[in-house]
Amino acid sequence: MKGSPADPNRLYASQSSGWFGQTIQRSDDAGASWQPVGNKFVYDGVPGTHQWYDGTQHPWEFARVWHLEPSLTDPDTVYAGVEDAALFQTQDGGSTWTELSGLRLHTSGPSWQPGAGGLCLHTIVLDPTEPERIFIAISAAGVFRTDDAGATWRPINRGLRSVGIPDPTAEVGHCVHRIAIHPTRPGVLFMQKHWDVMRSDDAGESWHEVSGNLPSDFGFPIAVHAHEPETVYVVPIKSDSEHFPPDGKLRVYRSRSGGNEWEALTKGLPQGDCYVNVLRDAMATDSLDSCGVYFGTTGGQVYASADSGDSWAPIVRDLPSVLSVEVQTLQ
Repeated sequence: MKGSPADPNRLYASQSSGWFGQTIQRSDDAGASWQPVGNKFVYDGVPGTHQWYDGTQHPWEFARVWHLEPSLTDPDTVYAGVEDAALFQTQDGGSTWTELSGLRLHTSGPSWQPGAGGLCLHTIVLDPTEPERIFIAISAAGVFRTDDAGATWRPINRGLRSVGIPDPTAEVGHCVHRIAIHPTRPGVLFMQKHWDVMRSDDAGESWHEVSGNLPSDFGFPIAVHAHEPETVYVVPIKSDSEHFPPDGKLRVYRSRSGGNEWEALTKGLPQGDCYVNVLRDAMATDSLDSCGVYFGTTGGQVYASADSGDSWAPIVRDLPSVLSVEVQTLQ
């Protein structure tokens, strides 16, 4: 789910299930009512293939929408990241969708492989100062950038190292979990990778590690404070095979220095026998002066902090596993 920055009452949501299939819903009244809109996602351009786990080539097949990212200026324009990894765009409020096929048809496309969750385009970041610049992240291919509104793309993974692939410093093939920016400084990006928290100060041209004193540098979400571009939040979990907080203590970690130095935020969070995960799309910040921070867990709890993470309280419990948390400030 995601709200339009240009119209606080316009919300978009994607539902996906084995029974009902893929459905895009839209609300024009801040969620009071919803209507299904266009749900036809058809790969455009020359048919291609991607690499499966066993090294064989598979044709691109649409499975579901992983992420929706509305335009910063037009409530009718939305980008959708899907599985198998591709980027779609609507310019009519979701009625019709067109693939920006330059991404999928990049020369590296046939070498892309699925992560454990599938071959998913899960992150879309729009540059607020360069209208034609878009960053996307694919698991497991890496980060790509376009500077011409999606016509052409190039990988921006220099500095990433992944020990689980044949060439640990390859241009493409890294399992990036999430990227985030601050709107006043879009040239600085933060990344949670499959191991390692990373930072780029040159719009992705190069990356360096800022994991610092984290108890584990494996996790899924990463978020930036609304007003402090050097304040970053992550939620470490034990490992890529044990998806729960280290020592069973649910701790959000905050860096006020853009990485390397991290402090554990624990007030109001369970500090014993807590074995939940926080997924990549399940953390968000609001735009209020005090900067609220929110996250949901695979145990069905949603926690909120109204003071930039200093203290937390559950705002809902006993949900199914929380996949996505977004915040919209209504007028």
